[in-house]
Formats: sequence, C-alpha cells, structure tokens
Amino acid sequence: MEMVTSFVYPPPPSILLNTMSVVGLVSLAKVGWSEVRGIHLKYSKFNNNNKTSSSSSSPQPQKLPLGSFSSRTGMLLLYTPAFLAAASSFFVLPSDDLRFLLLKSALALHFFKRIFEVLFIHKYSGEMAIDSALTITTSYFSSTALLLYSQNFTLGLPEPGFDLKPLGIVMFVVGIVGNLYHHVLLAKLRNEDGTKEYKIPKGGLFETIICPHYLFEILVFWSFFMVSQTIYSFSFAMGTTFYLVGRSYATRSWYLSKFDDFPKHIKALIPFVF
Repeated sequence: MEMVTSFVYPPPPSILLNTMSVVGLVSLAKVGWSEVRGIHLKYSKFNNNNKTSSSSSSPQPQKLPLGSFSSRTGMLLLYTPAFLAAASSFFVLPSDDLRFLLLKSALALHFFKRIFEVLFIHKYSGEMAIDSALTITTSYFSSTALLLYSQNFTLGLPEPGFDLKPLGIVMFVVGIVGNLYHHVLLAKLRNEDGTKEYKIPKGGLFETIICPHYLFEILVFWSFFMVSQTIYSFSFAMGTTFYLVGRSYATRSWYLSKFDDFPKHIKALIPFVF
C-alpha cells in the first residue's frame, strides 16, 4: 500500500467512486474482449448498416434505417456532453490547485478537439446505431464527471511521493498531436478521389500499425492519470486501454477480410509487436 500511495492519492471516502473504479474497469475490459470476439459497438466500419468496400465507386444516397442516425450526428453526440462537463467544471468546481486546473484543461481540450475533428476534418459515409451512441456518450460523460469529482477529493491532501504531472503534460501533448495528425491522414485518404470508401491508410505510423490514432488516444487517457494521480483515473485509463486494444485488433481483422492486398506486416496497435 505504501508503494501504491507513492503514485496515487489514497482511496476517496466515496462508495460511488470506489465502486465505479471497479465497475468501469471491468465494463471497458469486457467491451474490449467483445470487440476481439466480433461483437462490436456499431459505429464507423463496424456498423452493420454501413456499406463499405475497397471499390472506388461512390456510394448511393440512402435513407437512414430505423435505430440509427448519421455518423456525424452520432459523433457529435458522443463528445459534446463530456466537453460541456469539462468546460463547466471551471465554474462548478472552482479551484486554483494546479493539478486540478491541468486536468480540467486537458479534458476540455481533448473533447473540444474531437468535436472540431467531427465538424471540420473527418469524412463520414455511414450511420451509427443509436444504442451504441448512447452507450458511448454515457461512458464519456460519466467518466469525465467522475474524473473531476475524484480530483475534488484530493484537494488539501499531501501530494503522492512521485509527481507524475510533468510526464503527464508531455504525454498529453504527444498524444493529442499524434492523434490529430493521423486523423488528418485518414481524412485526406478518403478525399483523394472524391469518394468516401475505405482504403488502406498510408503515411505516418500507418506504415507499421493500422490504428496509430488509437495508440495516441491511449497516451492521452494515461496522461489524464498522470496529471491527476487518482485511483479512478488509473482505472479509467486501464479500462480504455483494454477497449482500444480490442477495437484495434478487430480493425486489423476487418482490413484483412476486406482487402486482399493488405500488408501482413502491419500490426494492430504496437509496431512490430501487436
């Protein structure tokens, strides 16, 4: 326990936070395992209603099926409540504590970036299932609120023995820039011939892994932990890692099934390893 408290604040006196630390981790790990087994959250290429192939022909406009809406609308729904929670925390939970201010800023900037990408960078061609959108929206919003709520319990407590804030700041910058860069590469790829069909991504770390944007997103969520150093933020970072590992594995499997010329040396998430 002494070793643990060198890296994190003591468990907060909150049944809700301590319970959600366990429930959140287990739930995200379970969803990640479901992705590996082929049971996917229905958005992007894994929405059964999306018609994707390696063909370069333009998709025909079609009516949205019941139980879904456009991917752009769905993605905005995913990130907006979490962004509003992070932005409002500056007023709802005012504090001049540096660690708390850094966490608020990092969360707000992360979700603002995601909304900006949805509006101005990403190219969408399919639909998102409403049930999957609501599941992810609830997860992002509740996790953001609980990250901030958990940090509020650390005010006035002695700092952990190891201060991970500087490393967290560096990791956040690397993660958010790397994630944005590879999202831009994906958008440009789908703009090359004016269609919105999926193609094998190229450039950057796409030359060695199929999901570099997930790799950098994992760095962002671990940076939240290093800035906050709470048990809940550790649980959320670990759970998100499990989910994105599963999603990246499923993504590579999808590309292998759709493209006969997919380079076999390209891994899922970690260059040359996995």
